[in-house]
Amino acid sequence: MLISSYNPEHLGDVLITMIKPDVAKQSSEKKENVVRIFNRETNETIGYNFFDVSETLTGLNGQGQVLLTADQVKLLNELLTKVGFEDLLEEDQTPKFVVGYVEEMEAHPDSDHLHVTKTRVDNDQVLQIVCGAPNIEQGQTVVVAKEGAMMPTGAMIWNGKLRGVESDGMICSARELGLPNAPQKRGILVLPTDEYHVGDEFDFDKAATLFTKN
Repeated sequence: MLISSYNPEHLGDVLITMIKPDVAKQSSEKKENVVRIFNRETNETIGYNFFDVSETLTGLNGQGQVLLTADQVKLLNELLTKVGFEDLLEEDQTPKFVVGYVEEMEAHPDSDHLHVTKTRVDNDQVLQIVCGAPNIEQGQTVVVAKEGAMMPTGAMIWNGKLRGVESDGMICSARELGLPNAPQKRGILVLPTDEYHVGDEFDFDKAATLFTKN
């Protein structure tokens, strides 16, 4: 897995990459313009921060999560090798926000408001996702943030457990997706089935008109 973030307005010319979730005990080491973040107990690499990254890469755009091309990953790996780091990056172009379909839903065994869903996403994969939205129902077309997704707030989505039940991703609300004029209340975004198709990458630009005020 490779998660990359670029936000020059707030962080300067720095590319942040993650290949594993954060841990409580972590340290860092710097070699030239590259900082390695690692697990202090296991020495496993968590990610790298590339300073003055525009000297190595061109074409970085956006404010937040970016999907690096194979050529960009290759250039970063050449830099890592040059400065003396051994753990290299692996290209990951898989979409992190996809259109899903809630195939099954049942009550969470240890909660009076959570539900456990079986939600179909891309590549015909079915994920178990725990959802606490009051409007979740079987048969809905929804937006799923898969593991490795970076929310507009900067929060990361990792697989884990909610009240002891495995949950692989998150079913999102319009507000969580940062859509313009999104309702400021609890509840997932339910997509119109004639416009959004299960398995497709979620189109943020298209969805920006869902709550356009007349």
